[in-house]
Amino acid sequence: MTSMTGYGYEEQAIQNAVVSVEIKSVNSRFLDLTVNLPPFLNQLESYFRSLISEKVLRGKVDVYIRVKELESDTEVIADSAVAKAYQDAIKKVADACGYSVENIPLSLIISQPGVLNVNKTYDIEKYKALISPVFKVAYDKFIADRNREGENLKADLLEKLCKLDECAAFFKEWQPKMECYFKDMITKKFNELLGDNTDENRIMTETAAMLVKYTINEEIVRLHSHLKAMRDELMVNPAPGKRLDFICQETNREINTIGSKNQFSEVGAMVITAKDALENIREQSKNVE
Repeated sequence: MTSMTGYGYEEQAIQNAVVSVEIKSVNSRFLDLTVNLPPFLNQLESYFRSLISEKVLRGKVDVYIRVKELESDTEVIADSAVAKAYQDAIKKVADACGYSVENIPLSLIISQPGVLNVNKTYDIEKYKALISPVFKVAYDKFIADRNREGENLKADLLEKLCKLDECAAFFKEWQPKMECYFKDMITKKFNELLGDNTDENRIMTETAAMLVKYTINEEIVRLHSHLKAMRDELMVNPAPGKRLDFICQETNREINTIGSKNQFSEVGAMVITAKDALENIREQSKNVE
């Protein structure tokens, strides 16, 4: 089982560059992946997205990749023709305004657009080779962090599931007591009304009708089924989050029905315990991939 929250960071000096990779994720219904790269490396976005998607199914994942070059291959090219054109234009403006043109600052000319041009070529495969080993270390840390948290969540979910198993067993134990209660209640009412003229068949008919309305046998059967399905998801499904949330909804219906049919304070207290454990499972399922 994997948590949707995780963090991984790695920074290394490789060749003439410092490369850092940061990966972090929080909860999300689906996979919401953002890869942040320097603009000149945008061609590599699909590559790193595919690596993340291999192991991450859900969560809002943000990836930050930074490259700081210690030595640059930048080439600066001077366009003398453009510089001369700016110089001539500036002289014309100066003459028209009555200014001396003997000492036109060089900084004024070279600051004009197109005079100095930066020519930098980017070898995408070279940068991919630089980033990949750093990315792998950060990614492994990120996955390990999600797995570690996932194991903690699994232990907590199994503990809450054991509590629900205890509640289901309690309900099953009290089911015949509830049925006896209805039978005794109906018999008592008939005796009060009819005395010695009580019809046993009538009592049995009324009891049967009451049991159809108030028995919790079907709810207990479905509750056990839901709890088994929940345990199977936890033990078998590597990404059970969505399925767990659905099963919790179905389980909650059965517990609510048992509570609505209940006539005993002991059962009522156990219904509260069951709902508390189930709510914990539902909340934790939102953190699970």
